[in-house]
This record gives sequence, C-alpha cells and structure tokens, in this order.
Amino acid sequence: MGRAGFLVGGGSPPAATIRPMTLAPYRRLLAVPAVRSLLLVGVIARIPHTAAGIALTLHVVETLGLGYGAAGLVGASATIGMAVGAPWRGRAIDRFGLRRALVPSVIAEGVVWTAAPFLPYGVLLAAAAVGGLLALPVFTVVRQSIGVLVAPDQRRSGYSIDSIGVELSFMAGPALAVVAATQLSTAAALIGVGVTGVLGGLALMWLDPPTRSEQVAGRRVGGDVDRGEVVGSIAPASAAGSQRAELEPGAVLTETPATVGTPWRTPALLAVLLAAAGATIVLAGTDVAVVAVLRATGDVELTGLVFAAWGVGSIAGALVYGAWPTSIHPLWLLLALGALTAPVGLATSPWLLALAILPAGALCAPTISATSEAIARLVPERVRGEAMGLQGSALTIGSAVGAPGAGFVIDHVAPGAGFAAVGLAGVAVALLFLAVMRARRPRESSPTAPC
Repeated sequence: MGRAGFLVGGGSPPAATIRPMTLAPYRRLLAVPAVRSLLLVGVIARIPHTAAGIALTLHVVETLGLGYGAAGLVGASATIGMAVGAPWRGRAIDRFGLRRALVPSVIAEGVVWTAAPFLPYGVLLAAAAVGGLLALPVFTVVRQSIGVLVAPDQRRSGYSIDSIGVELSFMAGPALAVVAATQLSTAAALIGVGVTGVLGGLALMWLDPPTRSEQVAGRRVGGDVDRGEVVGSIAPASAAGSQRAELEPGAVLTETPATVGTPWRTPALLAVLLAAAGATIVLAGTDVAVVAVLRATGDVELTGLVFAAWGVGSIAGALVYGAWPTSIHPLWLLLALGALTAPVGLATSPWLLALAILPAGALCAPTISATSEAIARLVPERVRGEAMGLQGSALTIGSAVGAPGAGFVIDHVAPGAGFAAVGLAGVAVALLFLAVMRARRPRESSPTAPC
C-alpha cells in the first residue's frame, strides 16, 4: 500500500503541513533535559515489568515443580489485575498528582515481588493479581508526560522514541530474569523484580515529570526549543470547537480542545482503543507462533535471532514513523500490521522467518505510538491519565487474547497458521471499524470537526 493509503483519511493534508521526513525532530527532543530524563527513566522503570513474566514462569515450573499451565494461570492473574488497575491508576494520577498516586504502587512492588518466592501456589495466584492491580503505571506516566512536555506536532516523534525504549526494555528484562534465575535462583529473580521495581518507582517520584500543562515551567513558541527548556505544551482550549472530540479516518489530525465539559469517551476513542487491542492480539500471537514454528523445525536455538530481527524492524519502524511528516490513523497501521503478519508463517527456514518478520516488525512500534498520539489529541488533559490507563488495559487485553488464540490455531491446524490467524484478526478489526467510522460520517449533522 502506498503512502497515500496510509494518510489519515486517505487524503492529503493541507499543503502547509507537508514537510520532508527528517531526523531533526529527534535531535530537538533529545536536546531537552526534561524529555531525555523522562525517556531514560522510562526505559529503566519498565525493565522489572518485562522481567516479571519470565521470572514467574521459571519459579512456578522450576522451583514449585508445577507445569506451564499453572504458570500460565499466574500470568493470567497478573494480566487481569493490570487490565483492571491501569485506568484506576491513571485516574489517581489525574486526581491526586503523580507522587501521591505512585505511593501504593511502590509499596506493592516491594511487598508482592519480594514475598512471592515464599508463597504457596494458591496465595501466589492472589498476590500476582494484587501486583498487577497496583503495578507501577510506567506506560501511563511516560506517555501522559510526553503529551505535556512536547508540542502537539512533535508528539509522534516523542512517542516513537519511547517505543524504542520499550523495545530495549523488552530485550533487557527477560534476558536479565533468565540469568538471575539460572545463575542464582528463581527467588533471587523475583526479589530482583521487586527491588528494581521499587527503585523505578522512586526514580519516577524523584523525577516527578509533569502531567498537566500548568506544571511545565518552560514554554516554547512555534515548536522550537528555547535554551534547552521544555519542548512545549498543548494549545489553549477553544470553547468554539469543544462540542466534539472525534478522530475520523477521513480527518487530518489536529489538537483536541481540552474544555472541562468536553465528553471524551467517544466512538473515536473506542476505535483507537480497539486498534491498540488489535495490535497486541497480533503481537502476542506472533510471539507464540515464532516459538511454535521453530520448535516444529527443530531450530529453537535460533529463537533469539528471529526475535532480534523482529525488534530491529520495530525500532527502524519507530524511527521512520516518528519522523514521518503526517499523522496516520492507528486503524490503517493495524491493517498493514495484520496484512504483513499473516503470510510470515510461509517461511520455510529460520533465516527466511527472520527476514519475513522484518516488515511486520516495522509496523509494531508505529501502531502503538499512533494510538498514544491519537489519545493525546482526543482526550483533555484533565482525564488523560485515565485514558492512557484505558490504552494500557486495551493493550493488556489484546495480549491476553492473542497468545491463547494463536495457540489454539497452532494446536489444531499448523504452527505457521498462528501467524495467519492473528494477522487476519488484526485486518478484520481494522476493516470493520474503518467501515463503521466511515458509515457514521454521512449521518453527522455538521461537518467533521478536525481533531
């Protein structure tokens, strides 16, 4: 699909908004100490969470002597807790401020994960749910703060850099957990998750990144960095355009007015959340399918190679998307992600699999980044923490659906069919809601408001 097909609405934005793709936005953002510190702390604070899943699995299987099914139940318990807790934790940030909202999470990180190695299985199930419910809301905090620190037309670059940080965290966390569990013990791995989780929470509290525009001390004009201060904040609210907060596939993205009375739980937001869930259905299913295909061919030792290719593709995609001169609706990106994932299972060797997964990998980070960018434009600041929490829940739910869904197809059809199943699921979600959103537009009594 060509560039025009991916533009928001499939049409051209106003000529004044078209700029050549350049890496200059990244240089400007990383030159700002507040943004640079936030991104660095975000990478570090996410590592314990990326390590927790594999540490729990190894503990249940190796130390408790139970099966992978039992380990999966513990993981599901934590996942349900995170899905329920993410919007609530985001709402707490909106209401009480960052530092007060993080106190319960920091306490829970320390208590749950350091106690986990010494709990019987039944209690561990409950503890995992509590740990997920009160998990440190790193994703929400970082994305919410980026929405405040950078100008609206630079958020795409900011979220893309953060997506690269997420990839780095997912590369480091599981590897560190395996090293700790195999070289020391699974108890040491779980305690390490707890200790580093507390440190990550304390680092966020110390940094105290702004989550509201009024907290930003340095403001900029016209998107230019002024003396290395904060890149910018959102535009002032406009009462004239506050009746709707819509993100249509046929509209060029602009800033959403952030008035107190603006309804923010809109069909447009629902479409973005479904795009986020659809993306992680594809990604989680791909995780399972890669392992299944390599096990079937007897090449499990090359799993790291394929995942590395996938990660490299995602980082490259994030760099390109963050510098892209126009915004892209996340449903279009989900459509492309699903379409490129579906045929990956046709690869006949690990090396071909690594090559085949690269194009799909290039859409991973951009799809997630686009959902964050859309939410920042659709939702007023006063409730943006809750909205980013809902995004986190959507991502978690999609992951919880994608992995077992792919596994079911793999068990009943073939290993490579897992890619087709989740890829086509992503395509179906994207096409369905693109059609629904387009069908709504003729029924609108007034022209589509820009968003």
